[in-house]
Amino acid sequence: MELTALITLIALLELMFFAFKVGMGRAKYDVPAPAVSGNEQWERLFRVQQNTIEQLVIFIPALWIFSSFVSATVGAGIGLLFIIGRPIYYVTYVKDPNSRTVGFLMGFFSIVVLLLGSIGGIVYKAI
Repeated sequence: MELTALITLIALLELMFFAFKVGMGRAKYDVPAPAVSGNEQWERLFRVQQNTIEQLVIFIPALWIFSSFVSATVGAGIGLLFIIGRPIYYVTYVKDPNSRTVGFLMGFFSIVVLLLGSIGGIVYKAI
């Protein structure tokens, strides 16, 4: 489970980085709090942060359930795909939101596999 914990912590560090970029962007792009719009470049940073939060709400429980009922090592490997996809999503979305597909799909598919695998693992152990 150490690998599962490590993947979780890296994912949370990524979120902290994105939050930091949003905060720094407020000054750079003159978007005073509590505004959530005003400069397109800042809005892209903000959307990356928000999308990451939305994904983590699903990713973290799915990762831990998969790791508990199926395999911690395999779960960590699938989780690695998610944490590699997030920076790709960040870079591409900030540059051009229409180019975010690869990074998004890496995270999305890893979550789907973790969710379906978790369900399968629970059902298998319950039978």
